[in-house]
Amino acid sequence: MNRTESRERPLHEQHGDQETRILIVEDNEGIRLPLKEYIELSGYHATAAASAEEAINILKDENFEVVITDIMLGEMDGLELTDHIKKNMDSDVIVMTGYSDDYSYEDVINKGASDLVFKPVRYKELLLRLKRVLRERQLTQDRIFMLKRVQKLAITDGLTKLYNSRHFYSQLEQEMDRSNRYHHPLSLLLLDIDDFKVFNDTYGHLEGDKVLVKIGTTIRECLRTIDSAYRYGGEEFTILLPETGGSEAIKVSERIRVSISECVFHPLPDTPVSVTVSTGVTQYALGESAASFVKRADNAMYGSKNSGKNKVSFAEGGTDQDESGPEEGIA
Repeated sequence: MNRTESRERPLHEQHGDQETRILIVEDNEGIRLPLKEYIELSGYHATAAASAEEAINILKDENFEVVITDIMLGEMDGLELTDHIKKNMDSDVIVMTGYSDDYSYEDVINKGASDLVFKPVRYKELLLRLKRVLRERQLTQDRIFMLKRVQKLAITDGLTKLYNSRHFYSQLEQEMDRSNRYHHPLSLLLLDIDDFKVFNDTYGHLEGDKVLVKIGTTIRECLRTIDSAYRYGGEEFTILLPETGGSEAIKVSERIRVSISECVFHPLPDTPVSVTVSTGVTQYALGESAASFVKRADNAMYGSKNSGKNKVSFAEGGTDQDESGPEEGIA
C-alpha cells in the first residue's frame, strides 16, 4: 500500500505507524533528539533537522505529513520556514516557541501553521495536538477526494466510463477557443453503431451494454493522451482530436473502425457476433460556431450510413453557411 492509499483510508483504519512521517526542526540538540525519540516511540517515522535550511533540503527529497518547528532557528526562522512550506510543499506545520509574549496564536496561524505549542514542551500535549492536526489533515484530504470523485462522476458516462455529452460541449468550446487563438488544427469524429437497435432487439439490452462498454474501451486504446472521447448519447460517440488535421483524423477514424469491427461478442453460446460503426470526420474551420462544427461531423456520419455503413466519411471544413455534404465514404 502506498502513502496516497494510506491517506485515503477511513479514519478508523488509520494507525500511528511508520507510514506517517514527521519532520522536527530544532537547533537545540538537547530538545531535538529527545523529541525525535518520543515521536518515534509514539509510532511515527521521525526525522530531525537542526536548521530551516536543512529542513528545506530534506523536504525537497521526502514528503512529510507534519513539520514541527521551533521559531528561533537562525538565519531563517520558523515562521519563514512555515511560509515556505505552505507555498511550496504539502505538509502541515506545528510551531513551537518559548517567547509567548512575542508571538501570538494569530501570528502563527496567519503564516499557515496548523497549531502553536509553547515551550517548555509537554510531550503528551504535543502528541495530542499532533494527532488532532493529522486527523484534520485526513478529513481535509477525504473531502478533497470525495469532491474530485463527485466532479468526475458529473462529467463521466457511468456505463462506458467515457466523458458524457455535457462535458463534450464544455471541452469543445475550450478546444475551439485554443484553435482560434493559436491557429492549431482541431478535428472532430462522430461515430454511430450500425444497426444497434436490431442488436438490442435480438439479444437484449444487457448484451447491448456490453457492446457499448467494449467500444468505449476500444476507442480509448486508439487515442493519444491529448485526445478525448465522449458518449454523445445512446449508441453515438464523439472524439476530439486537438493538434490534428483532417487527413490524420481520417487515419485515426480508420484505426478505430477496424479495431471495433474486429471485436467479437458472444450474446448467445456459440454465437459470435461483430458490430461496426459509421463515422463522420471533419476539421474545424477557424471562427465557426460549435453548432456548425458538430453538424458537419453529423452530416458526414450520415453520409457513411447512407453509403453502406462501416465507413469513414470526411466533410471539408467551412463557415456557418457551409451546407455542403460529405465526401464519398472511405471503406
